[in-house]
Amino acid sequence: MSNLIPLRVGVTGGIGSGKSTVCTLFSLLGIPIYTADDQAKWLMSKNSELRIRIIETFGTSAYTVSGELNRTFLAETVFSNPANLAKLNALVHPTVQKDFANWAKLQSAPYLIKEAALLFETGASKELDFTINVSSPLKIRMARILLRDPQRTEEQINQIINQQLPDEEKNKLASFVIKNTDNKLLLPQVLEIDHKLRALSSSAV
Repeated sequence: MSNLIPLRVGVTGGIGSGKSTVCTLFSLLGIPIYTADDQAKWLMSKNSELRIRIIETFGTSAYTVSGELNRTFLAETVFSNPANLAKLNALVHPTVQKDFANWAKLQSAPYLIKEAALLFETGASKELDFTINVSSPLKIRMARILLRDPQRTEEQINQIINQQLPDEEKNKLASFVIKNTDNKLLLPQVLEIDHKLRALSSSAV
């Protein structure tokens, strides 16, 4: 049995950048993917300690009568209010980081991926070996989001975008950049990074 400890790689990008598509390509190469945003929603619903803290901070309206996370209420409360967003992040992100650490211990691969929208913003990138930013022009991202999420308005999308670092800053911070534009194919970029990460993993043994 191999004692290989997987490298921890973060994949991030602004809303609508295509980071989930990129992660799907990595998963097809046999790389384990931890989707932090989806797991955060699950933990907010199922982790009893986190639920209590959210209710203490935002009131009982944070959950429906049936006990489900009231995503509409939280979105309206958080994305239009930076102070409330900071409060929610302070509650959720430590729980997600602990969950990710426990998940990572169970993986056996040259490297694993943590997909998260707020990787640099929350400081979660400091616990990773490498980071990848999926970069895409704002105009293209907006068109993708409106097509994918017709229930969202441009105002709501802009509120989310304003909580994220600009693409240019994330590109400077990232170890690798994948450009998701009309004239750039994703797969060759993913394969190139996969090759480099596997080589780095081998050299670290």
